[in-house]
Amino acid sequence: MRKKEKWYVAAKKADFSAIAAKYGIDQVTARLIRNRGIIGMGAVDEYLHGGLSFLHDPAQMKGCREAAELLAQKISEKKKIRIIGDYDIDGVSATYILYCALCACSGCADYEIPDRMTDGYGLNRRLIEYAYEEQVDTILTCDNGISAIDEIAYAKEKGMTVIVTDHHEPLFDSGETPSAWTDKRQTDLNQADTPKMALDQTDAAGQNIDPAVRVSSPAENRVYRLPPADVIVNPHQPGCQYPYKKLCGAAVAWKVVCLLYQLTGHTQKEAEDFLEFVGFATVGDVMDLDGENRILVKEGLVRLRHTKNPGMSALIRANGLEPFTLTSYHIGFVLGPCINASGRLDTAKRSLRLLLSDTPKEAEQIAEQLKELNDERKDLTEQAVNEANALIESDESYQRDRVLVVYLPACHESIAGIVAGKIRERYYKPTFVITDSGDVAKGSGRSIEAYSMFEEMVRCQDLFLKFGGHPMAAGFSLEKSRVPEMRRRLNEACTLTEDELSEKVSIDVAMPINYISGKVVNELSLLEPFGKGNEKPLFADTSLYVVSARIIGKNKNTVKMRVQNRQGYSIDALYFGDPEPFQNYLREKFGETEVQNLFWGRSNRVRMDFTYYPSINEYMGRSSLQIVIKNYR
Repeated sequence: MRKKEKWYVAAKKADFSAIAAKYGIDQVTARLIRNRGIIGMGAVDEYLHGGLSFLHDPAQMKGCREAAELLAQKISEKKKIRIIGDYDIDGVSATYILYCALCACSGCADYEIPDRMTDGYGLNRRLIEYAYEEQVDTILTCDNGISAIDEIAYAKEKGMTVIVTDHHEPLFDSGETPSAWTDKRQTDLNQADTPKMALDQTDAAGQNIDPAVRVSSPAENRVYRLPPADVIVNPHQPGCQYPYKKLCGAAVAWKVVCLLYQLTGHTQKEAEDFLEFVGFATVGDVMDLDGENRILVKEGLVRLRHTKNPGMSALIRANGLEPFTLTSYHIGFVLGPCINASGRLDTAKRSLRLLLSDTPKEAEQIAEQLKELNDERKDLTEQAVNEANALIESDESYQRDRVLVVYLPACHESIAGIVAGKIRERYYKPTFVITDSGDVAKGSGRSIEAYSMFEEMVRCQDLFLKFGGHPMAAGFSLEKSRVPEMRRRLNEACTLTEDELSEKVSIDVAMPINYISGKVVNELSLLEPFGKGNEKPLFADTSLYVVSARIIGKNKNTVKMRVQNRQGYSIDALYFGDPEPFQNYLREKFGETEVQNLFWGRSNRVRMDFTYYPSINEYMGRSSLQIVIKNYR
């Protein structure tokens, strides 16, 4: 079963020759910039050359100055401050930034990070009781807290001060869904596979009490439910006029630190020393790399390439990377997963300990441990993905399903979301992966653009013991016996059309391979950092003759080809996808004989369309142009 695709070329218009002339770039590069929604010369200038001067004033963020002033007061009073973070790259980075900053300001600070398996996501009563027992005066959250209404109310009952710094959407009531489920918890479900529902509180008469602070927003037809914290810093809270809303948790925490440093006599340069961790978290938490985030990541990468942090240096070395060549790719797919792996298979405190390491020896030991954990996580993921694919491919009923519900009892519950994402990517269908978690089954889902996962789960909410999520991801638990029913009901209710089940492949430029040059490839670096919201450019060429092909790599997981256009121009092409489905597709379209001819380097009839990204291959001191294949047909 191969996913369906619809290719189309982006057709946004602009005066590409004028942009190219003004900035001394190729018209192809100018077109790529316009395709990323950059309109007007000022916006183009910020996109290409934006630096720290383009960042917005932290004081514009609602609650930011109040939080900094309250922290400065608590520091001067020698009050005990406990940071409560989260177990992913964003939460760990935010905790590190706040802890180091408070210590630099002579604050009496420590930290706690919830355990994924025993605590779940965010602030909970156990952590509050533990803090109270240890005479903590102030709880400072980062990357969580905006939905912890009952938990923060409990902390206030205990007499503690609570400051929330978060970047998730606040809870709200509206007419969209039954009120019991309109919390719409915007937990990052890459971290929280099973979000916790709010605790019930009752008064003496047994009536439910909602301690939320309610803020109406008539324009949005919403009533927001905010936690009763002393201060909330979150660009998504109602009434916040901060111009850019897409910051990660670490970036929000850093904004508070910038103002705290102003109040405590520290320099802006000292605050900027944290930017490598802000950029690291922004990429790792898969935030949109536009506007302010793009600047934070660009500046963060500059510092990361010259990091003085022993732990980060050790992690870079442990993964065999050269610091000066680091890109957003290495954060998202090499270094970041090592930080996340400890929160999945061990404790996130190990990752935080890495960043706080005092000596190179300690840093090296922890970095090796994190790499080993991530290697284990990758092995577990590969096993689970292979098992899921085998199950889907061997059962025709799965191929008819428009929503994939896959029960993998042996799969580690902490990687269910990763596995669901990979299955969704392969088949382009909404995917739920369910694991055996003792008495109950727990699962995680990843969706496609046309399918609101949370809303579809609301329609059959009686199935679940707990659930939460948003349109693109969800976490839940249910009785094991109800897994088949879940699969049946979700598919019966599914209204996805064939068109909606076809992945949309947006091509930036239909560019013949003979147009590729070293200048064009080098100019693409102006568009970096790449990631969500600023995707790598995608080009396409059609009816290419595939001269030869072979499978290479230590794990035999890459197809290397030589392709040629009608004008006789040829270039090397690499495909890093699974070689087996690629070969099966060729057999289906051209027959076994032609495929054998192709892989033996003989004359053949294989002609294909490819989407690609051009690059330069450096080997043995020589450079050559090549393309990296993304899609084929």
